[in-house]
Amino acid sequence: MHQIFKVTVAIVVMGLLAACGQGEKNNSPAIVVAFGPSTYSDQFIQGIMPIMTAKGHHIEPKVFSQNSQINRSMKDGEVHASIFQSEAFMKEINRLTGSNMIKLADTASAPQSLRSSRHQSLADIRDGMTITIPNDPVNAERAARILEKLGWVTIREGVEPIRFSVKDILPGQYTLNIKEIDPAQALRSLEDADFAVVNGNYIMSMGLKISDSLAIEETPDEHVVIVTIPAALKDEPWAKDLKAAYESDEFKAYILNEPLYDGFILPKAWQ
Repeated sequence: MHQIFKVTVAIVVMGLLAACGQGEKNNSPAIVVAFGPSTYSDQFIQGIMPIMTAKGHHIEPKVFSQNSQINRSMKDGEVHASIFQSEAFMKEINRLTGSNMIKLADTASAPQSLRSSRHQSLADIRDGMTITIPNDPVNAERAARILEKLGWVTIREGVEPIRFSVKDILPGQYTLNIKEIDPAQALRSLEDADFAVVNGNYIMSMGLKISDSLAIEETPDEHVVIVTIPAALKDEPWAKDLKAAYESDEFKAYILNEPLYDGFILPKAWQ
């Protein structure tokens, strides 16, 4: 019920902000900005959209139920910008589909982290315990690096992140049962698993804090979430304004003053 209420409120806010910001550009086509089911839509609605609408841009946020739909819609020209994927993932999609997406800007990005409902300490780890990790190659490799840093597992040498699978995770100090699952099910998997590596956006969507996790990823630059656009649109005025908004002092203040974003990776443009 809580999640339904959140989504309903978000949709209402989207509509109000879009209506308020049309101004003199009311007749221009809407700029469609896409998100998966995550906190990045909240960041945009509350921290970015007011900046964009104040500049007269007609923005239409669109939340997709599945991330896999977003890049396809961008290639088809139905989406103008997206905030949900890493640069490494974007480049792999470009390679696989012949798309030409580029990074426009960084956003405040949620790292992966290791969580548990059954255990209060990393010291509880034992042989035979079950750990769930995301089932897509890039995020699975990131998850395995967290476990590797703890010394729990080792990783087969020479494996590219885009081709990574659970078969590339080898025993370290412990022999563990590593299971790949849909990332959206990671928190729910803790009903049965001992530990789970959870993508940060799903932690946020449940009102939890990343900083409360047992171990937090040191996220490589290629795995932070970015603002993505088609290369052909990079010189559009709205694209330049969107980049400026994500790098602005206003957005920085919004993120730093919101306790739920404690533990997020901050854009380098703010340094």
